[in-house]
Amino acid sequence: MRKDYFEVNRKTWNEKVKIHSKSKMYDLDAFKNGKSSLMPYELLALGDVNGKSLLHLQCHFGQDTLSWSRMGAKCVGVDLSDDGIALAKSLNIELDLDANFVRCNVLETSKYIKDTFDIVFTSYGVIGWLPDLKPWGQMIAERLHKGGVFYMVEFHPIVWMFDYLEGKSVMKYAYMQEDAIYEEYEGTYADEHSKMISKEYGWNHGMSEVVNALVSAGLRIEYLNEYDESPYNVLPDLVETKPGNYVTKDKLYPLIFEIKATKF
Repeated sequence: MRKDYFEVNRKTWNEKVKIHSKSKMYDLDAFKNGKSSLMPYELLALGDVNGKSLLHLQCHFGQDTLSWSRMGAKCVGVDLSDDGIALAKSLNIELDLDANFVRCNVLETSKYIKDTFDIVFTSYGVIGWLPDLKPWGQMIAERLHKGGVFYMVEFHPIVWMFDYLEGKSVMKYAYMQEDAIYEEYEGTYADEHSKMISKEYGWNHGMSEVVNALVSAGLRIEYLNEYDESPYNVLPDLVETKPGNYVTKDKLYPLIFEIKATKF
C-alpha cells in the first residue's frame, strides 16, 4: 500500500475543516447556541448516555462528540485532521465541556488511547477512508469494556458504487473493490461551490466485510438495519420525504445502514 494515501487525505481534510466550519450544513453558530448535530438513528440506538464513557472515531471537528458530551457522556474524539482536532479542542473550551480529542490515524487509535469505553461510536462517511477493516474491527474490540457497545451508522455500500462528480449518479465502482479509488475535484459535500480542490483516496467495503471485521474481532452483532432514507441531502436528486429525511426518486436501494454490536 502506498504510504501517502493517508497523508493525501489528511491534507484534504485539513482544507475541508476550513470550508465545513463555515458551511450551512454544519451550521456552527446554531451548534454553539445549543443545537445538537446528532441524527435520529444514533440517538434512538444509544439512548441515555449520561455518565457513560464514549469514544468517537473519525470525529471531524467534534460536533457529534460534543453533542454526546452535552448529553452527559464522557467523550474522547479521534480524527486524522490536525485542523479538525484543533477546532474541536477550541469548541470544547468555548462551550465549557469536558471532552478530549486526539489527532491520529483511526487505525492507530490503540497506540494513543489506552482507556476502554462503554460505547465506541462512528457515523456517516467513515469506513470508506480505510483500506482494510480487519484492524479497524480489532481496534474497536480493544477499546471497549466487556459488555460495551459499538454502534455505527453509515452510508450503504451500494451508494459508494456510483460516481457523483458530474451532478448525477453513474455506476462506476465495484461493490467490493480492493484497489484504492482516487478522486480529484473542486468543492466538497458541504459546499459544492467551494473552490478547494479535494484530493482523496477511498476504498469500497461490502456489507459482509463490515460485519465479518466486527465478528472476527469478538463482537456479537445485535442488529443490522438498512434504510432507504438518509438524514443528509448529499447525493444528487434526492427527494425530501419528511423534515430531515431524503430518498432517491425510485427508492431502488438503501442509502444507509446501522450496526449495533456488543463485546463479550
